[in-house]
Amino acid sequence: MPSSDLDRQTAPEAIAFEAPAPVDAAAPSDTRRWRKVFAAYQQPKLSRSILELALSAVPLLVIWSAGWVASAFGLWWLALALSVPAAGFLLRLFMVQHDCGHHAFFKTPKANDAVGRAIGVLTLTPYDCWRRTHAIHHATTGNLDRRSLGAIITLTVEEYSALSVWARLRYRLYRNPVVLFGLGPAYVYLLQQRVPQGLMREGWRPWLSAMGTNAATGLLLFGIAWLAGWQGLLLVLLPTVLLAASAGVWLFFVQHQFEGAYWQRHHHWDFTDAAIHGSSHYDLPRVLRWLSANIGVHHVHHASTKIPFYRLQKVLRDNPELRQVSRLGLRDSLGCVRLALWDETAERLISFRDFSRAFA
Repeated sequence: MPSSDLDRQTAPEAIAFEAPAPVDAAAPSDTRRWRKVFAAYQQPKLSRSILELALSAVPLLVIWSAGWVASAFGLWWLALALSVPAAGFLLRLFMVQHDCGHHAFFKTPKANDAVGRAIGVLTLTPYDCWRRTHAIHHATTGNLDRRSLGAIITLTVEEYSALSVWARLRYRLYRNPVVLFGLGPAYVYLLQQRVPQGLMREGWRPWLSAMGTNAATGLLLFGIAWLAGWQGLLLVLLPTVLLAASAGVWLFFVQHQFEGAYWQRHHHWDFTDAAIHGSSHYDLPRVLRWLSANIGVHHVHHASTKIPFYRLQKVLRDNPELRQVSRLGLRDSLGCVRLALWDETAERLISFRDFSRAFA
């Protein structure tokens, strides 16, 4: 979602581009234990990575081609219907890009960056810009004093109470599901990411990433329009991107906005606690788990970003004590939509209705 003044005020300028905060920010005993556990899962396997990439990209291209053929024959309803499974595979391809951004998908940084940048043309996501802001997200998740780029804006009860009526209305509009999971993702992926939002003063690299992705995406769109006509863009590509964007924002939301989430002020903040308890285990049905590339095992991912997504389920199988930590089922996750404010006294997320009852 779009950055706000709160983002710009709290974004930590000193965070490194290459990686999130080190795990040794946590208590030494816990850190040593989990680092030892997770280290065994961190090495990617080239053949498996190539297979996962193919399983994501090839079906997407096949479905898109079928959709373009359908649109050419005037079967607009079929073209639109095919955008639904296509969105699932585009989402999965974004998760490959995500792992590349953590340099977890291949052994060499060059391979990760090359594949990540190529996928970014399809996902409309400038790889290097996204990698930078996502690193900030990992370094600051659950830290109330460093809410920053790459995160859904969440205010505390005290901050919300201090807002004007108009500012409260804007925040409530921002947290409305129609905006958060519909209009917001469309704005971010179609418009906001065309410039290096939040990174405009960080030199030429973010601009090169954004403008290079724009140019490559423009050529791709021109090619599709030339081969499949405008119907190929409007009936197949655009719905695919919008559906995948909404699904991606939903996943990101429930990964950090749930009952029992972790938020602390900086002097009490702990990296391992924020990773394990501030990120959910979104326990999805098998098909959705596969399409989302195990990103629901988010607590493990935050604790160890170098684990390839295809090994996250093995971590849970081998360490059953992690299965129930911050676990959310599909039905449980629907209740997270109402959560919008952090109550520092009770140390929990509450709804606007809860706020009205307790603080108004």
